[in-house]
Amino acid sequence: MSAPTTVAPPPVRQELVHVAIEDDAAPLVRQLGRTLREAVLAGHPLDELSRSGGTVAVRSHDTPQAATITLGATIEVSGGVLAEPDATVVVDLHDRFAATEEPTGDAVLAAGVLRALRRPLPHWREAAARFWQETRAIPGIPDVLVVHVTGPDGPEEGRFGEGATAYEVTGPADLLAGVFTGADDFLAALGAGLQVKGTLSQLSVMTAASWKVRFDV
Repeated sequence: MSAPTTVAPPPVRQELVHVAIEDDAAPLVRQLGRTLREAVLAGHPLDELSRSGGTVAVRSHDTPQAATITLGATIEVSGGVLAEPDATVVVDLHDRFAATEEPTGDAVLAAGVLRALRRPLPHWREAAARFWQETRAIPGIPDVLVVHVTGPDGPEEGRFGEGATAYEVTGPADLLAGVFTGADDFLAALGAGLQVKGTLSQLSVMTAASWKVRFDV
């Protein structure tokens, strides 16, 4: 097993294309806005789609949830589908926006938005460092996050933060990256192989922390 390491907080990133969501946004709108904002910050060429403009409806494959992404000088995300969109995609919200049906309408526009929503996740260590940085202000959050990674290349470990209280999370690298970035639901991940070690109150706080990164609340 590799020695525990402490990773410095990631640098503050500058958003190049503004992604806006409506006030009092629904969870789907927040999830889409956060995901698109992360894609822009990671260098995804969403500005190419924005220059051409257009609207894309995003519908959940198993619930009535729906939202509209409007591409332009600002990328806007709003709840519902109030007008005929240029393209429609139907996705699984619990599988990182995987398309469950063939998109309709403008195929290029739909494919571009799906690529942005399903961009590759960062390394688990980078994702964990950012997660810990973004959730420090939540009352009751433990001082230290200890991450144990299981995988074919052998165990790895990361330690983030300093202090007396710690919370341990164990799982495959891809699942950890998904939880720490908000791409995967924390509670659902517990049923998919994620293991945690801590008190019930810490579990509650960690759930709140996962919602913060998943829905940007």
